[in-house]
Amino acid sequence: MDLEDKLQQIKERYDEINQAMADPAIYDRPSEYAELTKEHTQLKELVEDFDRWKEINKLLEGNTELIEANEDAEITEIAREENKELKRELEELEEAIKFKLIPKDPDDSKNCIIEIRAGTGGDEAAIFAGDLFDMYRRYADSQGWKLNLLSITESDKGGFKEIVYELSGTEVFGKMKYESGVHRVQRVPETESQGRVHTSAATVAVLPEVNDDVEINLDMKDIRVDTFRSSGAGGQHVNKTDSAIRLTHEPSGVVVECQQERSQHQNKDKALVMLKTKLYDMEMEKIRSERAADRKSQVSTGDRSAKIRTYNYPQGRCTDHRINLTLYNLDDIMKGDIDDIINALRLEDNLEKLNAIMQ
Repeated sequence: MDLEDKLQQIKERYDEINQAMADPAIYDRPSEYAELTKEHTQLKELVEDFDRWKEINKLLEGNTELIEANEDAEITEIAREENKELKRELEELEEAIKFKLIPKDPDDSKNCIIEIRAGTGGDEAAIFAGDLFDMYRRYADSQGWKLNLLSITESDKGGFKEIVYELSGTEVFGKMKYESGVHRVQRVPETESQGRVHTSAATVAVLPEVNDDVEINLDMKDIRVDTFRSSGAGGQHVNKTDSAIRLTHEPSGVVVECQQERSQHQNKDKALVMLKTKLYDMEMEKIRSERAADRKSQVSTGDRSAKIRTYNYPQGRCTDHRINLTLYNLDDIMKGDIDDIINALRLEDNLEKLNAIMQ
């Protein structure tokens, strides 16, 4: 399907909406009216762009006829110069239209919950998990986001066996969602006496936090609540009361913990948000799997078992395997300068989505 056909479809749908909204009976169906109003707003700018697109093409066609007639040299030259400007405007307009056609992910504007877990590599994997957390913490600071720790299991040698936290702010999930997957590090551990490079890994899961507008059927009868004492490395108690909460959703087997707040009530509230988020993500995973049969996205499949990135310290490089992007500023990246990677992934993802809708 070419661009004009796609825009014509949108124009026809826009006209249908206008007609439906002109019917006085629509006010008796407030939910339907609200949906139509929302869709009308989304399509209005594209329809205006389409009108300008047609106008430019008509002007180009008229100028071309003048040039071909070649009756007046001065008029012909003016028409040629005007066509140059019109063609430039048309190219820019078409690029803008294409990106407006890309369907927006409703989760992009949401906050998110991030889970980082040490994988293969023992103590070095836990240290690397800590390095990833520090990288994301610095990136969050640069974006003006707020970070709230939810659960931590520290490693005796440093770093984390597991760390779970919430990020809140503007367009958090839209930027962080590409970080889900297996991150691999290649470097010489401090404990390595012979200077050999070791390969370790950590897994990152980025989940869109569930808003109140998302309906998750959660029956408290299906949830087992366990309390325990918050603890740090070496089993040292953070406090002497059983304030930490573990929730087990028995129908699905999903388990979440929260231990960072001082009161049991606060930890339970946070744990419920985590549980709803995980159950929502499970449902979205089913949808992503169905879509994957139609569109094989190399960027955002949601497959958290896939190796997505390698951090090679001896060579000072970072390689994202999904888009074959290699950067040689590893020190800056580990300090939170990951905008170049995220922007490249977002662009590739948008191009894939655009190609899919234009087929």
